[in-house]
Amino acid sequence: MQTDHLYIRVADRIEQMIAEKVWKTGDRLPSVRMLSKEQGVSLSTAFQAYYLLEGKGMIESRPKSGYYVRIDPALAPDAPAAGKPIVLEHVSSNEEIVTSVYKDFDIGEAVNLSLAAPPPELLPVAKLNKSVVHALRSHKSHCIGYEQIQGNLDLRKQIARLAFNWGGQITPDDIVVTSGCMEALVLCLKAVTKPGDTVAIESPTYFGIFQAIQSLGLKIVEAPTDPKNGVIVDELEAILDAHDVKVCLFVPNFNNPLGSCMPDDQKKRLVALLTRRQILLIEDDIYGELYFGKHRPRTCKSYDREGIVLQCSSLSKSLAPGYRVGWAIPGPRYLAEVNRLKLIHSVTSATLPQVAMAHFLENGRYEYHLKAMRKALHTQSLRYRQAIQEYFPAGTRMTCPEGGMVLWIELDPQIDAFHLHNEALRRQVSVAPGQMFSVHTQYRHYIRVSFSRLWDAQAEEGIRVLGALVHEMS
Repeated sequence: MQTDHLYIRVADRIEQMIAEKVWKTGDRLPSVRMLSKEQGVSLSTAFQAYYLLEGKGMIESRPKSGYYVRIDPALAPDAPAAGKPIVLEHVSSNEEIVTSVYKDFDIGEAVNLSLAAPPPELLPVAKLNKSVVHALRSHKSHCIGYEQIQGNLDLRKQIARLAFNWGGQITPDDIVVTSGCMEALVLCLKAVTKPGDTVAIESPTYFGIFQAIQSLGLKIVEAPTDPKNGVIVDELEAILDAHDVKVCLFVPNFNNPLGSCMPDDQKKRLVALLTRRQILLIEDDIYGELYFGKHRPRTCKSYDREGIVLQCSSLSKSLAPGYRVGWAIPGPRYLAEVNRLKLIHSVTSATLPQVAMAHFLENGRYEYHLKAMRKALHTQSLRYRQAIQEYFPAGTRMTCPEGGMVLWIELDPQIDAFHLHNEALRRQVSVAPGQMFSVHTQYRHYIRVSFSRLWDAQAEEGIRVLGALVHEMS
């Protein structure tokens, strides 16, 4: 185990030297034998360090020549401009665009770069299957009977343990299990609003969020975001001055589609601001576990001292999308109401997925799985970014997320992203147009590319096809 830590430290030193331009793109790196001697490590450790950097797409091996620097972080494209919500002339409704893009999650032979969900190859399928079998055999009713309205107690105990990672002090009694994160968000919205109330959301944000808000008869105001740091708190404060906002609904950790992550000090500042104004925050933390750094970013909930934050999450992005296991942590003020609404809405969540997930979280080495998944997603993000830099026109702007599974790309202003989507689909490539992520179908020259799909020759061909289309349309 110590060797594993050692090769990662060696790789980190090399990565830092590349970042500081000690070694530049095209430079030949020391041989494995020389690296072993210079760093005082074994040949095996030196090779593992190079193998790790090669997997990230930072260096490449050339037969009979050695290792060379492949990517220079300093040459990375600029980030897209911060989101500035504006009302555009109506073209196609957001609902029409979303329906067109997501007619079916299975798009056959097409290279799907539009779906932000983990593929089976990144998930512990065999262990999950064992947990399902265990649930069927061991549960008192073989998972045929109804579960508790609030959710399976063993599962709630495991979720409470997960909360420790992000600074939460949560008990099983604080948690309401739901059918995915979206149900948790809807239940929380219903618990704290009435038709006609105003909800502040990020711009851009996941289309399902504002569709759910609109379906409840609520008004929406969009808050500007920074592609790296999320909601711009100063500008949010101005919005709160101008609008009678009842609740905010934000995705602070690795927002979809930006991949932005609010720094922890900004989360603390946000919670303090909303606490002073007695405005509630519904926090969607569905991507919080998919960080690439050494530490999990904290949640807004961990800074909440007066019960203004209702937190929602699920296992859909990190473990089992199809099991639809999510939860809400609404706090003492709203727990009873969320539980009551769940009873009206769905009575209870499906028993089998809850029991299976409880067993897996207790016995399936969830943290071990997450470490492998984070490493894979980080490597894939670098591969996709590198290919986009290679195949897209100069001047293309792109985010550099530190977690999650999406890239937000700004194209030439004359390109219509929905038109690009349609043309790409004819060439067996699917991509999400930016218009999907705004109430007013703005961001028309932006696209979202998911890097959750394993990087292979097909994925590279999909990026090449997209790049060629962008060149044509420019």
